[in-house]
Amino acid sequence: MALIGYARVSTDEQTTDPQIDALRTAGCAVIHREHGSGGDRSRPELKRAIERCVGGDVLVVVRIDRLARSLAHLLEIIETLDARGAGFRSLGDPIDTTSPQGRFTLQILGAVAEFERALIRERTRAGLKAARERGRIGGNPGLRLRLDAAVRAVHSARDARRDADVLRVADDILRHVREMRPAYPWETVARSLDRAGARRPDGGRWTGPALARAVRRLVRDGFVDGNVLERTPRRRDTDDLVTLVAMAVRTLKPPTLANIARHLEGLHCRTPRGETQWSASSVQNLLAQAVAQGLLDDRPLPAPDAPRRRGRPPKSLKSSMTQG
Repeated sequence: MALIGYARVSTDEQTTDPQIDALRTAGCAVIHREHGSGGDRSRPELKRAIERCVGGDVLVVVRIDRLARSLAHLLEIIETLDARGAGFRSLGDPIDTTSPQGRFTLQILGAVAEFERALIRERTRAGLKAARERGRIGGNPGLRLRLDAAVRAVHSARDARRDADVLRVADDILRHVREMRPAYPWETVARSLDRAGARRPDGGRWTGPALARAVRRLVRDGFVDGNVLERTPRRRDTDDLVTLVAMAVRTLKPPTLANIARHLEGLHCRTPRGETQWSASSVQNLLAQAVAQGLLDDRPLPAPDAPRRRGRPPKSLKSSMTQG
């Protein structure tokens, strides 16, 4: 378990040193520092701190106002950490999601937040009704007049929400993206994600354009190298197929030769000879190259779906690829 600290001040004139000292005293070996408004949800160092947290890790702040300015944003961050198997602790507040008392406090805060949202909705409806009765039009007057400041504020809030959505699914998509881009087009990577059960933040299936937009945000914030955005070459060489087959062995359940062949056909991949139909022998040849290149170890591989004409089912990748 690692303690990962996060310190923030609003302006460059302020210093994070007191927070850094408190976080180090609490045992944080890694600390992310940031200068930015607490109301800005697209803070890059906060994103990096959350991305660093994995199972058992704890994100630590000196006070909760260093992390979020609204209860809704705080609960959203804690929900993201919980999905990653990580916890949250505030040194100056009774919030520690790794303890029963802290989780109870968090449940109370969640109930308060829901009550507050219900009150806001009720007051908004009452205000709009009263405005209509007086002949006034509800809504943001700045947006109605297309004022630049109002439009920028809406766009900023929308971008922050999209950044948070992409961050929640980053773990599900980045491995596929790193292994397949730019060798394969976005639509092919999206189909691979669909087969692996990965979904968009709204629960829908990935499409090529939606995946490309999400990855551009991750590249912008430094979560993946920008070479994944390069144009896909027209022709796919054997090394790309070797990488794709190696990934199929790690993701398909079970990774039989027949299942890998069907997976490649579903991705519209052609064999090294340019054929559309994949045979077990074609898959075996690529598996041999994957082992030789160190992309796969000598792990057991299930036997092909169809019975082999001679010998017993192979016990490992190497033995399966030496048989006819």
